[in-house]
Amino acid sequence: LAKGVAVNLSSPDIVSLEEIQDDNGAVNDGTVGSEATLKRFTDAIVAAGGPRYAWRYIAPENNKDGGEPGGNIRNVFLFNPKRVDFVDRAGGDATTAVTAVKTKKGVALSASPGRITPTSDAWADSRKPLVGEFRFHGKPVFVIGNHFTSKGGDQPLHGRYQEPKRSSETKRVKQATEVNTFVKSLLAADDSARIITLGDLNDFAFSSTMDALTSGKVLKPLITTLPASEQYSYVYEGNSQTLDHILTSPGVRRFDYDVVHINAEFADQASDHDPQVVRVDVNAPNNNGH
Repeated sequence: LAKGVAVNLSSPDIVSLEEIQDDNGAVNDGTVGSEATLKRFTDAIVAAGGPRYAWRYIAPENNKDGGEPGGNIRNVFLFNPKRVDFVDRAGGDATTAVTAVKTKKGVALSASPGRITPTSDAWADSRKPLVGEFRFHGKPVFVIGNHFTSKGGDQPLHGRYQEPKRSSETKRVKQATEVNTFVKSLLAADDSARIITLGDLNDFAFSSTMDALTSGKVLKPLITTLPASEQYSYVYEGNSQTLDHILTSPGVRRFDYDVVHINAEFADQASDHDPQVVRVDVNAPNNNGH
């Protein structure tokens, strides 16, 4: 995994991680912190030739975010402090909802890092999105790291029932709606805000989940900018498909995007998902010309 970050992704300034467990893994003793886990990972990135990343996360309530019992998985941001600044703003915790705050200079987060509507039933027994406010060359960039509920319980794509029932999609649509509402609140305060929403959404580019997430055209899914033959990040039962996404707000005017195929096609995998990367030009003129 560390080689993937340092070598295959060329050490991005910001890395959004999913499924980071607490410091003693599946031991179910109430531990929720991830400092030792993240130190081991970031040390490995340095050993693989990458930078010394700092990190931010919000620890979940014990056994409230799904995954392996006692594991307490969560979303985490790594960032290279020599390249990008993280705006720390107190107030974010496992149960407090982050909000958009309109200021004279645009929009800010009420807390950074923060969580989107963590007490909503959309996130019951599921990972809550992590929101962070970054500054690059003094310009704000808002990042939302997601890990939507999995497809567990869905009927197989090539099973006896056609079309297959996808019962898990109901919850993902609720989750996507929560994120969409939050993005709209940022844009209502500053329509030129640079917002990047990304992660394992566990659904396709043509799904109801994606429709809910992009409603109002507030987010653009970058996977659709690739050639059709490259629009995949996961292979399941021989089907190449996209479960992982990066989406950008209209304020992101120029970007380079790719899915880096280092896992999905290979038997020797660090993960069953491929990572993806986007380079954003914060100096490109946005909707308001600045």
